[in-house]
Amino acid sequence: MTTPVTVERDGAVLLIGINRPDKRNAFNLAVIDALADAYQRLGDDESVRAGVLFGHGEHFSGGLDLAEVGPVVAQKGPEALAGGKKYDPFGVWAPLVPKPVVMAVSGISLTLSIELALASDVVVAADTVRFRQLEIARGILPFGGATLRAPARLGWGNAMRYLLTAEEFGAAEALRIGLVQEVVPFGQHLTRARALAQLIAKQAPLGVRGTLSSARVYEDQGHAAAVAHLKELLAKVMTSEDAAEGMLSFVERREAAFKGR
Repeated sequence: MTTPVTVERDGAVLLIGINRPDKRNAFNLAVIDALADAYQRLGDDESVRAGVLFGHGEHFSGGLDLAEVGPVVAQKGPEALAGGKKYDPFGVWAPLVPKPVVMAVSGISLTLSIELALASDVVVAADTVRFRQLEIARGILPFGGATLRAPARLGWGNAMRYLLTAEEFGAAEALRIGLVQEVVPFGQHLTRARALAQLIAKQAPLGVRGTLSSARVYEDQGHAAAVAHLKELLAKVMTSEDAAEGMLSFVERREAAFKGR
């Protein structure tokens, strides 16, 4: 039986692949459950410092398998999709994973593909990518975070332009509005995402997680809460072993060997 989500180690990076290429990687209940498990491993395994999310085959995902998932959402509500997991890959029904996620996206990338991109930290797109947030064309509305994050991340007009029209847009437009950070030829998108994740994984883990945490507090709670959080966080990071190693490596003109403590 084919696993719905592949999980593979690449040093300190966890590679997470949606694995239903014959169904354009449509998310059924098995994929949703397995993806949440993979994100929990990413978040809780101290030897893992960053994650890469991608889709096997030509396309990232055609969206939800509505025939299977729709009745569950209608009966139990969308939070049922979180399945009581520690982290929600979409960061709506449970917290976001506390480590960076670099997403590689290509081909058909509908609905939840955009929402996962908005929940990721860096997105690399293949030049073949075709985004579309089409829930309103199916009689429903987005519930994986698009209405919560797109206005702030992409700008109100850019967000409404695509949330309210259900129109398709490609790599150049995604780059223009800030949904993706790089566009590369198809076949290079996963390689580039892995390279970025490896670069992140080389940095001080406490500094990386602290940076993510500080930015997320600002996004969710505003300036005053973020300042208070940063003040408390900074004292812990500045007195860490990694901070001492960073200073010593600078003095000794060598690459730092961070341990995450």
